[in-house]
Amino acid sequence: MAYFAKRYHPPGTPPGTLTSDAAEAETHYSINVIGGEKDSMMGRQLGNVQDCKPYLSNPDACWFHFQGAMDPESIRQLGALFDLHSLTLEDVLNVGQRPKMDVFDGYLFVIMSLPVRTAHGLMIEQISLFIGKNYVVSVCPGPEDPFGPIRQRLHNGGMRLRKHQSDYLLYSLLDMIIDLCYPVLEEFDERIEQLEDEVLNQPTRGSLQNIHIAKRELQLLRRMLWPQREILHALSRDEFAVIQEHTQIYFRDCYDHIIQILEIIETYRDTTSSLLDVYLSSVSNRLNETMRSLTLLATVFMPLTFIVGLYGMNFDRASPFNMPELGWRYGYFLVWLLMLVVGALMVVFFKRRKWW
Repeated sequence: MAYFAKRYHPPGTPPGTLTSDAAEAETHYSINVIGGEKDSMMGRQLGNVQDCKPYLSNPDACWFHFQGAMDPESIRQLGALFDLHSLTLEDVLNVGQRPKMDVFDGYLFVIMSLPVRTAHGLMIEQISLFIGKNYVVSVCPGPEDPFGPIRQRLHNGGMRLRKHQSDYLLYSLLDMIIDLCYPVLEEFDERIEQLEDEVLNQPTRGSLQNIHIAKRELQLLRRMLWPQREILHALSRDEFAVIQEHTQIYFRDCYDHIIQILEIIETYRDTTSSLLDVYLSSVSNRLNETMRSLTLLATVFMPLTFIVGLYGMNFDRASPFNMPELGWRYGYFLVWLLMLVVGALMVVFFKRRKWW
């Protein structure tokens, strides 16, 4: 199954080309802007990209959030309005990019990956961020807005968010993206615990499949979060025109969180690898138990088969070397009694030796 949507241009397409497939021509997105005044940060919904222009002249930081799939023309207008490089616009349109950070004159461009648990499994959504001196532009093509709690904090009077510039808002968005990994990890913890009980008690073919799915998803999380660790490390240590020195301590806190998450992921990866070994050992033990039971059962019937075969040799009773038991009145019942006694003795012997 595909864990993230990846769009790309045909080979040979010039860099910075903004085109979309005909199947994706129908796009729908919303624009929300927050900011413009420190005393009043009430969100407003805009109709199109050009409606963002009046807010750019305000010296206070504004946050422009684009939610949903954008068409190439809207992305082109966004680039013209904020003076964004064509390569960054191409990365916004062609989702599925590796998390990264690019530095341009006047702004930073950051791509982050957001883990989302759906009915079909773990999916990865790309979030594109543009950070200037007095603005932050976030583009999330998914159907759900991941930054609702931050918007609510601003509405409810989040003074720290209001007092700081765009760099602190960037930290808040990145911190929200990282914190959204914790519910996914909690879900992994429950799944791994269930798999442990299942593998130890009653492993099935479905258990093996679930273990492999968990391993693939954990590998995807690690692949997604490792480059984001590098981004946060750079934001917390390096110098950037749009990042103030007193804000870097917050990025260091976010960096500590992602290190903790990566350590948890490594622990879960080791656990799932161990679960695979436990599954194979458990299946092998079950097979050995079954083979031992069948072997013991066959061993019990070996002397009985010998007795039946011995007395099944119907030689002429007139011969002096015939079996005298063939002429006994109760010989048939005595042979049955002999077989029952031999079988019972063997079962008792196996029980005492704890073989059965």
